[in-house]
Amino acid sequence: MIQDSLLTDFIIRCLNEDIGEGDFTSMACIPKGTEGKARLLIKENCVIAGLEIARKVFSVADPSLETEFYIHDGDEVTSGTIGFIVWGNLHSILKTERLVLNILQRMSGIATSTRTCVKLVEGTKAKITDTRKTTPGMRILEKNAVMIGGGVNHRMGLYDMIMIKDNHIDFSGGIEKAIKRTKEFLQAKGLNLKVEIEARSLTDVEIIIRTGGVDRIMLDNFSIEDTIKAVKLIAGRYEIESSGGITPENIRSYAECGVDFISVGALTHHIKSIDMSLKALRE
Repeated sequence: MIQDSLLTDFIIRCLNEDIGEGDFTSMACIPKGTEGKARLLIKENCVIAGLEIARKVFSVADPSLETEFYIHDGDEVTSGTIGFIVWGNLHSILKTERLVLNILQRMSGIATSTRTCVKLVEGTKAKITDTRKTTPGMRILEKNAVMIGGGVNHRMGLYDMIMIKDNHIDFSGGIEKAIKRTKEFLQAKGLNLKVEIEARSLTDVEIIIRTGGVDRIMLDNFSIEDTIKAVKLIAGRYEIESSGGITPENIRSYAECGVDFISVGALTHHIKSIDMSLKALRE
């Protein structure tokens, strides 16, 4: 669930960015106080996501706007589906149109891709997870879309999990030093955070196991063969995440290796937005 204050602040900033000193086109063409209706038309098969955000956008922009929704976040819908009708002050509807569509199109694209990946690994224990490869300022929405699509969230940012990656290891002087310093830091700060560390080879996996002090090992760009070997080495002592080079063609094979998580950065940084429109409804 997205914190309401964060969402409201995001919406206000987005509206201000778009409206500036005023929506002069609507003010010029449509008399003040004119009321009407518009409907959301979904033009592609997809997993819909962002409807609750759209509801909030309308509420923040103009609390007098009313909406009727016919579908719910997470529904699999077909081209031609009507998502909702919004009615009230036309200036308000037109001011929110682009923001609502941008959010719905992007979130639905992420949710649809996530659902595809989730279905591809059905029957295995692997969970599909996102990364920090998100659009600046839109992370809360994009990670919410992953969850709507059936995936799980990795850390939200740099503050809610320890993620020891290759640069941390290299700058620290090796795996052992990176883990040792991390344990000392967490103890000194009184922090209770999960610790994940990246392994770039089977040798790295062996060093991590010998060193201990972590919760999850990320197998970065491992082949299927080496992933199988790593899973046997780890033998259930730590959570295992596969990452790097994951595609729809090979994701099932990685899942069948016995990993717990498969992180797919493309879910949020290689997005195909879903085609939709918000059109006037004439009665």
